[in-house]
Amino acid sequence: MSGPFLQLDLDIEGMTCASCVARVEKRLTALDGVEAQVNLATERATVIAPSTVTADELVAAVAKAGYTATVRPPADERAAANREKAPTSGTTSDPSATVTTLRTRLVVSAVLALPVVLLAMIPAWQFDHWQWLSLTLATPVVFWGGYPFHRATFATLRHGSVTMDTLITLGTGAAYLWSVWALFFGMAGMTGMRHEFTFFAPDADPSSALYLEVAAGVTVFLLAGRLIEQRSKRAAGEALRDLMTLGASEVSVLRHRAADPADLMAPTRTEERIPIEQLLVGDHFLVRPGESVATDGVVVEGAASVDESLVTGESVPVELVAGSRVIGGTIARGGSLVVRATAVGAETQLARMAQAVEAAQLGKSRVQRLADRVSSVFVPVVLVIALGTAIVWALTGSTMEAAFTAAVAVLIIACPCALGLATPVALLVGTGRGAQLGILIAGPEALERASGIDRILLDKTGTVTSGRMSVTEVWAAGATDEVLALGAALEAASEHPIAEAIVAEATRRDAALPVVSDFASLEGLGVTGTINGGTVLAGRPAFAEDQGFRTGPDAASALASAAERASTVVVVAWDGEVRGVVEVADTVKPEARAAIGRAVSLGMTPVLLTGDNAAVAARVAGEVGITEVIADASPSDKVAAVERLQAAGRRVAMIGDGMNDAAAIATADLGIAMGTGTDAAKGAADLSIVSGSLATAIDAVRLSRRTLGIIRGNLFWAFAYNVAAIPLAALGLLNPMIAGAAMAFSSVFVVLNSLRLRRFRPAA
Repeated sequence: MSGPFLQLDLDIEGMTCASCVARVEKRLTALDGVEAQVNLATERATVIAPSTVTADELVAAVAKAGYTATVRPPADERAAANREKAPTSGTTSDPSATVTTLRTRLVVSAVLALPVVLLAMIPAWQFDHWQWLSLTLATPVVFWGGYPFHRATFATLRHGSVTMDTLITLGTGAAYLWSVWALFFGMAGMTGMRHEFTFFAPDADPSSALYLEVAAGVTVFLLAGRLIEQRSKRAAGEALRDLMTLGASEVSVLRHRAADPADLMAPTRTEERIPIEQLLVGDHFLVRPGESVATDGVVVEGAASVDESLVTGESVPVELVAGSRVIGGTIARGGSLVVRATAVGAETQLARMAQAVEAAQLGKSRVQRLADRVSSVFVPVVLVIALGTAIVWALTGSTMEAAFTAAVAVLIIACPCALGLATPVALLVGTGRGAQLGILIAGPEALERASGIDRILLDKTGTVTSGRMSVTEVWAAGATDEVLALGAALEAASEHPIAEAIVAEATRRDAALPVVSDFASLEGLGVTGTINGGTVLAGRPAFAEDQGFRTGPDAASALASAAERASTVVVVAWDGEVRGVVEVADTVKPEARAAIGRAVSLGMTPVLLTGDNAAVAARVAGEVGITEVIADASPSDKVAAVERLQAAGRRVAMIGDGMNDAAAIATADLGIAMGTGTDAAKGAADLSIVSGSLATAIDAVRLSRRTLGIIRGNLFWAFAYNVAAIPLAALGLLNPMIAGAAMAFSSVFVVLNSLRLRRFRPAA
C-alpha cells in the first residue's frame, strides 16, 4: 500500500462463526484501499487503510455487516486499565459478564428442558396432557434461552446475511412451530396422546409429531457449547493478559534538589511515588526487594537477584549490578536497585512482546484461509441442502414428519463454528504459551515453516557461545593468583573484552591488584607498567619477545597447548621472563550441547556457520557435538550457504543474533533470532527468543510444530465432521436433538484440543 495510511484494531461484537468472519472482512475490504484481517477467537479485526478512510467509516462498515465495532485503545492504555481491574480479553463487552449471563441462561434452560426431554424419550412417563406441560416448559427455553442466537440471526438478516445462528434459529424455530401447529391444529393435543422417541427419521402421522424436546434440547446443548467455548477462549488468552498486566501501577522516583546551604544535613535526593504513566525516560527509580521493576532501564546503583521468568521464561534468577540492563515486569527477589529508565510505555520490551504476540494471534494459516472461503458460502449451501432434503424425502413417498426431521437435522448439525475456531484458538494458546516461555512467534506462517525444517544453521558468537570472553586456563611459573593480579592491574584501565575477562577472573578470585605507574599501551599488542619497582608486561607473546622478555620451555609448552585449543592468549611477564600464560575464550553456553542433541532428535542436522576462523569454529563445534562447520563466513557467505542448501531441496532454519546474521535469517525458511542480539536480526526473524538461550530456541521449534499439529487436527476434525454429518442427517439417520449435541461438541472439541498447548513444557 503506497501513500499515508493508518493501522488500527477494532473490537468486534456478535461474531459466532467463520461465516461471520468472512462477512466482516468483506465489508471492510469493500472500502477503497482497505486491507483487513478478522479473528474469531480474539474477536478483533486489524485494519490497514488509507489516511482518507476514517475510523468512523470502518466502524460503520462493520455495522452494515450486522455487528458492533469499537476502536481498540493502545496497548499501554489497556495494560494500565487492566492493572486497575480484573483482566479482560480486550473485547468491548466484559467477558466475565458474558460468561455469567450464558451460565444463567444455561442453568435455567437445562432445568426447564430436562422434563421435556425425559417425557419425550420415555413413553412410560407420559401422562394425560403431558404434551401441554412440555410446551409450557419448552417455550421460555426456546425464546429466552435461545435469545443470543435469535438476536444474532435477526441482526444479520436485517443486512441480508445468513450465519451459523441463522441455522440454529431456523432449526429450533421450525421444530417449535411444527409442535405448536401439531398441538393446536393436529392430533398431538389429544388427551391420552403418546409419543415414541427415535434416533432416526420417524414414519408416523405428521399431525401427531412433537419436536419440543428437539427445540429445547438443542438450545440447551448449544448454550452449553457456547459457555464452554467462551470460558475456554478466555483461558486461551490468559497468557497474553498476564503479560500485559505485569509490572507496577506506581513507581518510586528519586528526585534531586539543590543543596540547602542553611541545612547541610538535609538530603539532596528525595523519593516520590507517582503513577507508572508519569514515568519518563531518564528518570531514576527505586526497586525494593519483592517489587516489580517498573520499566526497562540500566542499573545505576545497588545489586539484586532478579526473577525474569515471567518475561524470558528463564527459571534461574539473574544477578544484576551497576551497569546491568533490567527488563520491566521482572521482580527483584533480593537487594535494592536504583534504575535509570531507558524506555517507557509502548517502547518497553514487555509492551513490544505483547504487541508481537497480539499480531501473531491475528494471523491465519493457508489452510485456515481456505476454511474461511469455504465457510463464507457454507450457510447458503446448507440451506439449499436442507430444502432439497425435505423435497427428496417428500417425493420418495415418505411422511412429512420424516422429511421435516431430516431437514431440521441438516440445519442444526451443519453449523460451521468449529471451522472458524480451528486456527485462531490454537494460535491464541500457542503464542500465549510461547510468550510465557520467552518465545515470540511471528504468526501461523512461521508455524508452517517450522514443520519441515531438516537443516539448522547456527551462528557461533552469542548463539552457541555466550558472546563474552572469559578466562579458561592459567599457566603460572609461580602462583596463579600473582599472575592474574599483575595482569589485571595492567588491564584494569582497558575496555577490551579480553582485558575485562582477566580483570573479572582476578576479581572472582579476590586477588588484590597492586598499584601501577608509568603505564603504557600499544594498540593491538599489549600494555606495560611499573609495579613494585619492576617492569611488568601483559599482551601478545610476540610483543613480549619484542620487549626483550624470554619465553622458557614451560611457557612455550603452555602456549602450544593453547594454540591446539584455539584459545586467545595473553602472556604476563616480569623480571625478563614470561611467567604466566592466560587463555581467554568465548565460552560455550551451558545448555548448548544438550540443545544440539535435541535438534538432532527432532530430525534437524546442525551446521555451525560463523565468521570466526576454522580453528576456533572447530573447537566450539567439537564441544557441542556439531560435525559440519562453515567458517570464515561473511554475511554474504552466510546467505549463500542458506541458498545452497535450499537449492539442494533442504528446508533451512537459521539461528543468529548479530547484524551480520540478519540477511541469512531473512533468507532461511525459518529465521530464529536471539533476543540478546541486534534489532536487525530480530526484525528479520520468524521466531524470537527473549532470553537468548539456545535450548529455548530448539523448544521454539518444538512448540511451533506442536501448535501446527493442533491446528491441522482441529481443521481435519471440523472438515471431517461436516463432511460426514451432513449426509447422515440428510439420510434421516440422526435425530435433530442428537445432531444439536454433536454440533455443540464439535466446537467444544476444537477449543479443548487447543488448550492442550497450555501443558507444553520445555525439554528437560
